[in-house]
Amino acid sequence: QVQVVESGGGLVQAGGSLRLSCAASGSIFSIDVMGWYRQAPGKQRELVSTITSGGSTNYADSVRGRFAISRDNVKNAKYLEMNSLKPEDTAVYYCNARIFSRGISSWGQGTQVTVSS
Repeated sequence: QVQVVESGGGLVQAGGSLRLSCAASGSIFSIDVMGWYRQAPGKQRELVSTITSGGSTNYADSVRGRFAISRDNVKNAKYLEMNSLKPEDTAVYYCNARIFSRGISSWGQGTQVTVSS
């Protein structure tokens, strides 16, 4: 199993920046992909960004060029640097870790990001 815990959300003005962190524990060396997802009120959860064990990254079109996903293998952590934030980025952000061979998809509890206009 793998567990993930997010931190770093908060309230920021439009144009500002926030950094989210995701700490993983458990079978961390088996993780194939870690990602960030978000869910705004009344909307479905959507992909924000992913990073594979090999370091390949992927971004939603709405955040490409503004957000950056990174990892710290020593600390077993992943980060989401969010810049030029917009009110439409307001959502609960979730960290996800997947182990394909075991069919595992673990979610954190989520962290609220609110961007005021």
